[in-house]
Amino acid sequence: MDVKFNDSAPVIRISKGRFPADKYKSVKKLIDESAVPLVPAIQKLRGLLYYHASVDDTTNTVTNVSIWQTLDDARQMDTLAPMLAQRPILEAAGVTFDRIANYLPAWKIQNGWSFG
Repeated sequence: MDVKFNDSAPVIRISKGRFPADKYKSVKKLIDESAVPLVPAIQKLRGLLYYHASVDDTTNTVTNVSIWQTLDDARQMDTLAPMLAQRPILEAAGVTFDRIANYLPAWKIQNGWSFG
């Protein structure tokens, strides 16, 4: 078994929100449009390994999942002005957000991973 017990890195940050089913199209459009201000700002942050924004029409949820080298790197998102500006826009569209969480790994399996 190739399991690594390492509680320091990487850090997984998850932001999740819920919305009424009839709001899917408008929420999806807003998430797509949010890439314009967010992508350049997020790409400038220290320690970013991966970022994923998504909307699910089955569960009526929106998630942002990101992977960071350290907890301090992940916490940069707490004060990122373009991200903070998106929250009231999405809330006005009917999204209610859970508390954002930064997860340190308890254990991990690390196989070859390629994404694109």
